[in-house]
Amino acid sequence: MPSTRTKRGATRGAPMLRLRIGFVLIAMVLSFFGARLVQLQGVDPHAYAVRAAAEGAARVTLPAERGDILDRNGVPLADSIKGKMVVADPTLTADKAPDLARLLSDRLSIDYFKTLTALRGRKEGSQFEYVARRVPSTLASDTLAALQEAGFEGISLQDDPIRDYPAGDVAANLIGYMGTDEPLGGFERTFDKQLAGTDGQATWQSSSSKSVRIPLRESTLKEPQDGAPLRTTIDRDLQWFTQKVLAQTVQQYKAASGAAIVMDTRTGEILALADVPTFDANKPGEAKKDDLGSRAMNDTYEPGSVEKVLTVSSLIDAGKAFPRQKFKVPGSLARQDRVIGDWFDHGLIRLTLAGIIAKSSNIGTVLAADAFSPAQLVSYLQRFGLGQKTNIGVRGETQGILTSGDAMTSQTKDRVAFGQSLSVNVAQMAAAVNTVANGGVRVSPSLISGSATTDDGVTVGTDVATRTRVISKEAARATAKMMEKVVDPEDGVAPRAQVPGYLVAGKTGTAQRVNPVTGLYDGSTSLSFGGFAPADDARFTVYVVIHAPKIDGGGGSVAGPVFSRIMGYVLGRYGVEPTNGTPSRLPVEW
Repeated sequence: MPSTRTKRGATRGAPMLRLRIGFVLIAMVLSFFGARLVQLQGVDPHAYAVRAAAEGAARVTLPAERGDILDRNGVPLADSIKGKMVVADPTLTADKAPDLARLLSDRLSIDYFKTLTALRGRKEGSQFEYVARRVPSTLASDTLAALQEAGFEGISLQDDPIRDYPAGDVAANLIGYMGTDEPLGGFERTFDKQLAGTDGQATWQSSSSKSVRIPLRESTLKEPQDGAPLRTTIDRDLQWFTQKVLAQTVQQYKAASGAAIVMDTRTGEILALADVPTFDANKPGEAKKDDLGSRAMNDTYEPGSVEKVLTVSSLIDAGKAFPRQKFKVPGSLARQDRVIGDWFDHGLIRLTLAGIIAKSSNIGTVLAADAFSPAQLVSYLQRFGLGQKTNIGVRGETQGILTSGDAMTSQTKDRVAFGQSLSVNVAQMAAAVNTVANGGVRVSPSLISGSATTDDGVTVGTDVATRTRVISKEAARATAKMMEKVVDPEDGVAPRAQVPGYLVAGKTGTAQRVNPVTGLYDGSTSLSFGGFAPADDARFTVYVVIHAPKIDGGGGSVAGPVFSRIMGYVLGRYGVEPTNGTPSRLPVEW
């Protein structure tokens, strides 16, 4: 009987033992999963996310939004609008790649064969391929909807900002343009480090059943850092007006090209810098190669008689000439290597220094400049900024050509004195004329508001602008009074450069052009006008040059009216009131 009880007890204890063993096993399993969860989520989540990426998830670039390029008032000249990148998961698109490629290439206007390659995967096992970049959002969304309706899977969209130029060709010669993945010209390229920002990067995993890409937060490598804006000194509306007036004149006179610049006399800020021909920055592929840059800054030309202002003001500053000084000017002047003539036929005439400027006499200028040695003249011109870059931030700027004083012969000095045998760019010449307008102080020109660093490490902008005394205030004022006579309807050669209601000081220029291939004068000319207003309290300096017109004219008749329209517009736009000053009464003859 006892033995029977023992068996029964053992039988009752067996279920309890099994239950205990079960609890222990469950606890061990739960402990394992708990430890694994802690390891995945708390100890080293990044390492496991990276491992997951290595096993098939794709690394995706998260594009940074490019910084805006702004005008002086904060109006965008270049900005970024919403766009999409079209991406494919080849594991889902390869089987139907030909049909899918045909639909995508038709809708997005992209290359069929490149699309086909992307859909099949450029690398074995690829789960992420770019199909198209910077597609307008509406077009991308409509395309995706059409694909889904047709039963295609494996195509998705991601944000991809598109560079846009709201005003088209306005300041395009300065702003530049973008290629597919990099800047190709202008400020876009020069200040790319500031504008571009830094792309981010993340790992994405594709759903096996839907064409949806799911971000893995733990494996995101970095967020994109958007680019910084670049503020210029350009006034968009003034730039538009300047381009419009310049283009009309280039077309009217059938010229090869033209340029115009507007400067704030006191600060040196460039409010407009126009080139014609130019291009639409949204469609650079439709432009001629030569139109994509800034001829105003990249090309050199001989300035002609506008340079006489620099010669004469330097003579006055040095105490070697004065406005009422009397000169007997012959009809021609024989010098060592050639005979110098004037643009108009005359016998012996009696001109004052003011008259030499008003009538734009080459011979009279040479006679006055005889008081200078070549080295003395060159020293002044260098202080005016000739022969050296302005460093305003425009790629490919030329420094021009100015022979050194030691190497310059007296014959070359004669020609340089009236604006030949040297070359300049537009900003150099405008800044030189502006020096006279600014009371003899040269303020370095600026295109960037504040400061920015170019891709070659040069810091530019209004924050680093310099001011240099070139001539005395008295010499500048005397020169300005002589320049007033240039637009005088009785004594001057450019009455069409007048601005109604304002005193204007200016100077015409007509220069022979050098053929870049032969290095010889080719018979064409560059016609220019540079000046400032109000003449007795200058606020703005405007300089205009028209290259190789096919219809006859001079600096006063061709470039003068352009100056008048632009100057009148900027004075009105900025609310500059007439000074009601007394016009110059300097005699031009004696």
